Amino acid sequence: MPYPQSAPTGLGQVAQQAAQVLYQHRLVSTRQLHRLVTPHHTRTEYLRRQLHTLRGAGFAEVVGRRSTGQTELLWWLTEKGAQAVEAVGLLQQRPYRMSPEAALGPLQEHTLAVVDTGAAFVEHARSLGHECGPLDWSPEIAHYYRDEARPGEELCLVPDAVLNYVHTQGKQRTLLTFFVEVDRTQMTIARLAQKLHAYAAYHEYAPQPQTAKGPRGPRRQATMPAWRYRYPAFPRLLLVLTGASEERLARRIADLRSLGASDPALANTPLRAGVTTLNQLRTHGPFEPVFTPVLGPSEPVDAWLRGPIAAAA
Repeated sequence: MPYPQSAPTGLGQVAQQAAQVLYQHRLVSTRQLHRLVTPHHTRTEYLRRQLHTLRGAGFAEVVGRRSTGQTELLWWLTEKGAQAVEAVGLLQQRPYRMSPEAALGPLQEHTLAVVDTGAAFVEHARSLGHECGPLDWSPEIAHYYRDEARPGEELCLVPDAVLNYVHTQGKQRTLLTFFVEVDRTQMTIARLAQKLHAYAAYHEYAPQPQTAKGPRGPRRQATMPAWRYRYPAFPRLLLVLTGASEERLARRIADLRSLGASDPALANTPLRAGVTTLNQLRTHGPFEPVFTPVLGPSEPVDAWLRGPIAAAA
């Protein structure tokens, strides 16, 4: 993809791809960019040179972060870099802009964990011959709805990411869309369980029907659930836990299931929600039995992601 005239000459394809990833995902480490953009290179030197080319041109900035005893570089686009990507017109424009303060702020680890989650899907898609690339998930997409339990309020559901994945088996191609929520054990388990209510309410929400005039007088127009205007099938909700030991996360999964099972408001919801850990997702992939349904049977099932509500691509 060529950059506009303001881009420096000699900007390589890898630098251009990295700029798109930075624009989409806001804050990304060199290690993550290597996994997403240059996985075919065994070393990161070429990627690093391209990133420093972006920085030298004023398109990107960087900050250091201590991780496992070493300094890891985190990259983001400057206003100039974001405008250059927007001028090309290949990505949906996003108003959010990263800053040095935000890059070093309290949401740093959460932002990087969301990128790690998406990267796990990308890596396993490559190994399985499926389709999921670095731009196939979008962070923090707003979904507006109303809830009968809170009359008069317009509510906003904002998943950490909406991820698209094309599963291929022989000649059968299946488009899968997921709502992704990443939990680093920073919120209480009750608040995490409350997210299930928001997704269940959004599943049921249909805009108020409008009145239209017909030959026999006014009539009410039928409306569809709001999600059908966006998705061919309601996305499954994936809860990905990280930020603690596997033992602690296993207890958190059990607690989440207990709260879901004891909540009468969720007794009859058709919401499909599964929970796993980031380590399990990265190690085994999304199509191994790593997701435990939050509602219903407790045993992990490998077919959970590809049930009857998936839509053919």
